[in-house]
Amino acid sequence: MAGAPGDERPRWDNKLQYFLSCLGFAVGLGNVWRFPYLCQTHGGGAFLIPYLVALVFEGIPLFHIELAIGQRLRKGSIGVWTTISPYLGGVGLGCFTVSFLVSLYYNTILAWVLWYLLNSFQHPLPWSSCPLDSNSTGFLEECQASSAVSYFWYRQTLNISADIHDSGTIQWRILICLAACWAVVYLCVIRGIETTGKAIYFTASFPYLVLTVFLIRGLTLPGATEGLTYLFTPKVETLQNPRVWLDAATQIFFSLSLAFGGHIAFASYNPPRNDCQKDAVAIALVNSMTSLYASIAVFSILGFKATNDHRHCLDRNILSLINEFDLPEQSMSRDDYTAVLSHLNATQPERIAQLALRTCRLEDFLDKSASGPGLAFIVFTEAVLHMPGAPGWAVLFFGMLFTLGLSSMFGNMEGVITPLLDMGILPRWVPKEALTGLVCLVCFLSATCFTLQSGNYWLEIFDSFVASLNLIIFAFFEVVGVIYVYGMKRFCDDIAWMTGRRPGLYWRVTWRVISPLMLLTVIVAYISLLARKPPTYRAWDPQHAQFPSRQEKLYSGWVLATCMLLSSLPTLWIPGAALALLLSRQG
Repeated sequence: MAGAPGDERPRWDNKLQYFLSCLGFAVGLGNVWRFPYLCQTHGGGAFLIPYLVALVFEGIPLFHIELAIGQRLRKGSIGVWTTISPYLGGVGLGCFTVSFLVSLYYNTILAWVLWYLLNSFQHPLPWSSCPLDSNSTGFLEECQASSAVSYFWYRQTLNISADIHDSGTIQWRILICLAACWAVVYLCVIRGIETTGKAIYFTASFPYLVLTVFLIRGLTLPGATEGLTYLFTPKVETLQNPRVWLDAATQIFFSLSLAFGGHIAFASYNPPRNDCQKDAVAIALVNSMTSLYASIAVFSILGFKATNDHRHCLDRNILSLINEFDLPEQSMSRDDYTAVLSHLNATQPERIAQLALRTCRLEDFLDKSASGPGLAFIVFTEAVLHMPGAPGWAVLFFGMLFTLGLSSMFGNMEGVITPLLDMGILPRWVPKEALTGLVCLVCFLSATCFTLQSGNYWLEIFDSFVASLNLIIFAFFEVVGVIYVYGMKRFCDDIAWMTGRRPGLYWRVTWRVISPLMLLTVIVAYISLLARKPPTYRAWDPQHAQFPSRQEKLYSGWVLATCMLLSSLPTLWIPGAALALLLSRQG
């Protein structure tokens, strides 16, 4: 990890280490649990059109800027933007703030994953059946009213309160898992890229191995074809909906982990003459292909689950018909069900109406997908239960999620620690390990609020408001700062010096015109979307009349104020730092 003579900055051991680190930071939980959901809900294969447009004209150009400017100036986010213009120092501070805040809740998700991973080493799995009540005469009412999988998630894992204002108590099992996760992160980032560079070989490659295993297994299960057909059947009419284009633009943005500062930090450890253009294109394409690959693996399993649920639904209805009409057992198959039901409905409609048969359509079960924790901790865990050798598949799935999240945490922590080192916050005699330990400790203590019974509601707030708008605004200032403040000619000269060739017309046009306009459009669309409908949250309340449906509630005034603060505070660094510098120079 030695730098050049007179250059104390560490270096990557080899190109593969750097490539895997950037890829691990970019490829995260969103590739597995958000992209497949967006693809399915926004027109299947048709969603790939706005996704590719956003990738080509927004994602790759911005990614190239981050890698190039970090490699050329060899500093973290705060140092880079202060060097470009002291008045842009707030952009670096904003990126630093977002990386810190995202690290708090992202590692809490890893704590949940760790809890599930530890619980997967048993047979039967603890979420496979409802626990008995206190008299051991039946099952707990809350579990019977919902499902064993939902009960394990909401009650036995989160022990969630029915309202965001009811903080409840700290859930010690989650707190212990959170402490373990921060200990793992600390051990991996203790010496920066010297240690993360070693860990990344495993954390970046293991998810691909598991996805491949799941893909092979998924494609051999009944219903896989139906799941994939449902996922990729293009519904072109959805492209008329502006929300589809907005979601495609933001998904590319967050999937590549742009504007966090982590990629700038990683690139700053590169040799000055590294071909950053080739890196940007290769990593962005591999990241997008990973999203598609994960979608195929996930929906082959979800297709199996939907087919299984559909068959169970038919079996229950068939049993009801057999009992009601005293038909011989095995006299009605699933294939005959529709014809028999139509005949009975035509001849004896009153008796059929009394049975209250469920509507069993495969499409309805395929529709029951989810994104985020809902996919990982409810939908997919239920699908795993139906697979032979369920505990083994659960260990693989949650092990994959843990390594995916861990490699993304490396980039988040680089976005926090590298700027602190560059600014010389602590005296030079204080070892880097101490600063890293202090940062991890502060993060752990700050994140304990997510281990309360209301913690899940607050985590959803952080997830919705901390990064979304802030990162898009930072990216806009990044491209404007580099192209119009640092200067297009100067930037192109730097790239020519680093890579041996000047950027072509595609790069210059996207940087100067297309990317800034796209980002500006996304910012305006995002703000108008937030202003149109007051934000709500969905509470898990066993007393709710429609339980187990979650109750939609409005945020109170002070919670809304917190949401607004989280979505604006990091951005306020930009005018704040510029104003402070202006006043100090005038003084």
